Amino acid sequence: MSLPVTAKVPFGGDYNPEQWPEEVWQQDYRLFDAARIDTVTLGVFDWALTQPSERVYDFSLLDRIVERAAGRGRQICLATGTGAHPAWLARAYPEVTRTDFEGRRHRYGQRHNSCPSSPVFRRLSAELARRVARRYAANPAVVAWHVGNEYGGACYCDHCAAAFRHWLQRRYGSLDCLNAAWYTTFWSHTFTDWDQIEPPSALTEHWRGPDHTAFQGITLDYLRFMSDAMLANFRDEKSAIRESSPDTPVTTNFMGMYRPIDYHRWAPHLDFVSWDNYPPDDRSAARMAFTHDLMRGVGDGQPFWLMEQTPSHTAARDVNPLKRPGLMRLWSWQAVAHGAQAVLFFQLRASRGACEKYHGAVIGHAGRSDTRVFREVAQLGAELDRLGPAVLGARTPARVALLFDWDSWWALEISDGPSRLVRYQQVVLAYHRALWDAGVDLDVLAVTADLSGYDVVVAPALHMLKGDLPQRLEAVAARGGSVLTTYLSGRVDEDDNAFLMDVPGPLGRLMGVRVDEWDAREPEIVNPVRLDAGDGPLDVESRLLFELVIAEGAEVVGSYLADFYAGTPAVTRNSFGAGHGWYVAAGLDPTGVSWVVRQVLANHDLLGPYPEVPELESAVRVAPDGSRLLFLLNHRAEPVELTAHTGGVELLTGERIAPGEPLRLTGLGIVVLREDR
Repeated sequence: MSLPVTAKVPFGGDYNPEQWPEEVWQQDYRLFDAARIDTVTLGVFDWALTQPSERVYDFSLLDRIVERAAGRGRQICLATGTGAHPAWLARAYPEVTRTDFEGRRHRYGQRHNSCPSSPVFRRLSAELARRVARRYAANPAVVAWHVGNEYGGACYCDHCAAAFRHWLQRRYGSLDCLNAAWYTTFWSHTFTDWDQIEPPSALTEHWRGPDHTAFQGITLDYLRFMSDAMLANFRDEKSAIRESSPDTPVTTNFMGMYRPIDYHRWAPHLDFVSWDNYPPDDRSAARMAFTHDLMRGVGDGQPFWLMEQTPSHTAARDVNPLKRPGLMRLWSWQAVAHGAQAVLFFQLRASRGACEKYHGAVIGHAGRSDTRVFREVAQLGAELDRLGPAVLGARTPARVALLFDWDSWWALEISDGPSRLVRYQQVVLAYHRALWDAGVDLDVLAVTADLSGYDVVVAPALHMLKGDLPQRLEAVAARGGSVLTTYLSGRVDEDDNAFLMDVPGPLGRLMGVRVDEWDAREPEIVNPVRLDAGDGPLDVESRLLFELVIAEGAEVVGSYLADFYAGTPAVTRNSFGAGHGWYVAAGLDPTGVSWVVRQVLANHDLLGPYPEVPELESAVRVAPDGSRLLFLLNHRAEPVELTAHTGGVELLTGERIAPGEPLRLTGLGIVVLREDR
């Protein structure tokens, strides 16, 4: 992967001057100067302007926009403009609009409405990208290309059905292999011709929505196919760009934990990862840390661009809370602490109309510079200027890995049983929260990643086991590491078929347990678990799912206290080689998860510098020259008093901090310390 070449962390965001008269542009750039905004993303939704009809291309307006940005010294992330197709295209070629899950062919409207398998859409979107790149590739202000926008959704039209069948032929090679993978002897589903295969939808295999399917294998493969189909759209445009711009990096904006697209499958085709951070509320610090780490992991550990965030509030939700004073700054620095090498906003000036007119912006409708939001943006811009190139190319020195797998996510949540209340994302986030609270630097990795550099691997709800993953996890423990996994792990193979062996399948040897039965209950049903805390028992709650474990060599660390399986194992630790396999068989509450996680970390001396200080986040980055940057972020509104555990120079103030001296962080305050060598 290759990042855009910049002298500092780029600062700016989405700018849509085509929405306003040109006299407004002059005012905007004066405000950009005041806020230290040096980077603009242009042309994301310009298809209808740059191609007003099939045979007419008109770049006159975009020419002026690009010329103004370059003339005012701004770096440009230039979009291909294909984030939404124009009305004339849908009118001339109705096939380009999607057919939804219920079988309804959509008409023109919204933005995520293009069929990824439409030959017309693929041809015309690639041609627009080709012409945009040809026209602006020689402009030195263009530092990156932005393809499409927030890819997502699904289509079930005839074009997609045909493409799905071709995808299946490439994947399986023969109908015999496909029928075996999909277990089609069940319900007389054996296919004798490729043309008999239908996309799984409300009209075929599903009931009660997309997660309720009679054949999980068919639905799982359609999820994989649709992710690949949209990737093909991206690759079409990237290839067209490369004809005239062989070196400028190309990206598209991901959306963090976005379920429909497997970003691990996309990553090799992006020159650098960028993503849009819109947390669901203002209490999501740990969740955002996880998603930053996920996006960095998708990019093989390389820094990423924070392509979008709101400076104040969103507009798409039923309730859109305002970021409190200091929160935008804090969250922006959190992104940098986890690997962001650009801090960009949506949007730089507020739209006057349509569905985003109340979405937050750096510059509001009145164009003022004396608003609180603008002042905070300007403060952040000045701080990033002071930071300079210090974080460029910096990496996270993690010894802990957390595995995240879209296939396990999909397979678990489209399964009938054991419980539809167990959600993959929630299980993963619960274990990440415990790691975050402990102050651990970690990498969030694909299950195919190299695990040889990690002392601890945490794999919650590792439902599907693919390839040689069980052997690689065993290798972690054999050389002295620890592997922690949970209930509903090791259940199915890559085709979503159960292993013909005891649960947890190929993980059984590492975990030293066997699971014959499991009990799923409503959320109000609690089964207490007693943990052996060494200095006395610790009783915690567990909910939703309770696996009945038979220890086959593993040491019992926690036991159920209720129901007919009271006294049986709920948490175990198994010696394996020089290390351990930990198995958590129940949905423990946060206290229980934290206790288990800290037991594992303490065994490897991996607790962070301030694990007992609530809501204080620590993160380390190592720059290419070997210097270590320590980020401390106080996510509480109240100040926190610490003792510095290391010394160095605070990069935002220039102050020297010595080890052992008092260190005070204001409410929502940050410290960026370049540690002494």
